[in-house]
Amino acid sequence: MTEPHILVVDDARDIREPLGTYLKKHGHRVSLAADAARAREVVQNGAIDLVVLDIMMPGEDGLSFCRWLAGRGGPPVILLTAMVEDADRIVGLEIGADDYVVKPFNPRELLARIRAVLRRVPPTPPTVASGLRRFAGFVHDPDQRTLEKDGDKVSLTSGENRLLGVLLDRPRQVLTRDQLLDLTAGREAKPYDRAIDNQVSRLRRKIEADPKQPAIIVTEWGGGYRLAADVEGLDGGGETADPAGDPS
Repeated sequence: MTEPHILVVDDARDIREPLGTYLKKHGHRVSLAADAARAREVVQNGAIDLVVLDIMMPGEDGLSFCRWLAGRGGPPVILLTAMVEDADRIVGLEIGADDYVVKPFNPRELLARIRAVLRRVPPTPPTVASGLRRFAGFVHDPDQRTLEKDGDKVSLTSGENRLLGVLLDRPRQVLTRDQLLDLTAGREAKPYDRAIDNQVSRLRRKIEADPKQPAIIVTEWGGGYRLAADVEGLDGGGETADPAGDPS
């Protein structure tokens, strides 16, 4: 059983929060955002399967955010519109929205439309960026699923390889367990899955001098995990301020 991750974007709390609760009860993982700025953060730091998006919001409106989503290739969008927003519904569909629901709406209808859109849009499996990268004295080869340091090479499982790739993509950024699940498992992730903790523990045993006191993959209590090292691309990619990869 898969658990699609739905992002609900609506400035009205009395719509946003009850809808989130309803979708959770029907087998979805849910993130909530009160505006487009917060929604961008969620999309950029997780693997969202579908966005339920209000058109009329203060600041950046839903149509502008929908255009931004379409420009980066998804995820699919269902618009929440008012009866008087007929022209906006048409514009939304033209710029990339997949469906719309008129307010006030029946949550069962919206759930049915969500399921229909997800059936049409196959899940995109998480991928690992290609190219060699150096961090904390290690060189990661994602294609060969290996780590090398001082001539010693160790193999990584596919899960460890994906997890490390995600951390290397976002050095020094705190990633929650939910975000790591999204980015490594996508729609196959299950709520409250502790596999991330197990993978972090296994990965630490392969890269930390003392896995019980990690200095490279550090725990942010109440937050998640953070790669405490700079990352250098070895195939012509970008380089951070500390190419030596000092984890301090």
